[in-house]
Amino acid sequence: MEFKDYYKIMGVARDATEAQIKTAYRKLARKYHPDVSKEKDAEARFKDLGEAYEVLKNPEKRAAYDQLGQGPRPGEEFRPPPDWGSGFEFSGAGDNDAAYSDFFESLFGRQGRARSRGPFQSGHGEDHHAKIVLDLEASLLGGQRSFTLRVPFVNASGHLESKERTLNVQIPKGILAGQTIRLAGQGSPAAGEVSAGDLFIEIEFQGHRYYQVEGRDLMLSLPVAPWEATLGASIAIPTPSGHVQLKIPPGSHAGTKLRLKGRGIPSTPPGDLYAVLEIALPPAADDKAKAAYLAMAAALPFNPRANLGV
Repeated sequence: MEFKDYYKIMGVARDATEAQIKTAYRKLARKYHPDVSKEKDAEARFKDLGEAYEVLKNPEKRAAYDQLGQGPRPGEEFRPPPDWGSGFEFSGAGDNDAAYSDFFESLFGRQGRARSRGPFQSGHGEDHHAKIVLDLEASLLGGQRSFTLRVPFVNASGHLESKERTLNVQIPKGILAGQTIRLAGQGSPAAGEVSAGDLFIEIEFQGHRYYQVEGRDLMLSLPVAPWEATLGASIAIPTPSGHVQLKIPPGSHAGTKLRLKGRGIPSTPPGDLYAVLEIALPPAADDKAKAAYLAMAAALPFNPRANLGV
C-alpha cells in the first residue's frame, strides 16, 4: 500500500495552523477542480486534495496521522501498526459517500466513516468514537479497566494540541474484537435541554503469548515430540481456566486439531479451544543425540518423499 503524505499534497508544513491548511485547500481546490482546471491530472489531484483536507482539517484524525511520522522509505510498502489509532478520541463524521484511498481506509475505516448524531436530528449532542487495545484476559474474565484517551484540539493560535482524560470502563465478559461499548453521555455536551452525545469504544486485542482468536474460538499452537504424536500421550496444556490434561491420539500428525469444547471465549454457548499440533524435533546437539537419529534412520524404512515419486 502506498503511503500518502497529506502535508505534501496540501503544500503545507507539518506544523501548519488550521487557517493555513484551510487557505491552502481553497487555493488548490480552485486550481484542480475538474470542471475548470486544464491540468491533465486535475481529477486525481483534486481527489487526493479532498482526502488530505478531510484528515488535516480534523484535529483527531490529524493527531493520529502525525503518529505515523514521515512514512516508509521510497519504494517500501506501508502497513499501519496493529494498534494504530488506539487511545484517540474521535468526534465528528467524515463524508460517508466520498471514495477515499486504501491508505485512508486502512487508517480511518471505522472512525472516519462513523456517523455522529446531530442535536437537531436525535436530541443528542455529537457522538464520539475511540479504539482501545485490551489483553485477551479482559474478555475472558470481564471486569473494570482504566484507560486514558487523547483528545486533540486546535488552540487559540490555530496549532494542534491534545489533552487527556481517564475513564473507568466495565468490560463485558466475552466481548469480541471489533465490538463496541457505549458510554452514555460521554460524547460532546449539548446546549439547552439536549442531552450529551455518547462515546463508543471499539475493542481490539493485544497479541497473546498462547492463543490466536478466531471469532469466539481460541487456537493454541501445541508443540509435541515425534513419539508423542506417533505413539499417543497425555500432556498438560494451558487453557484460560488453568492447565488440563489433553490426550494425543496415536498416529497424530502436524496440523491435527484437537477440540476442547467450551474453553474458548465466554458466551452462550461459549467458544471452543483448539489445540493445533506441531511436531517439534529434538536437536542433534551431541554425539548421543546424533547416534539416536542414526539408529532411528536405520530401524525405520521411512521415505517422507514417497508421494513425490522419488
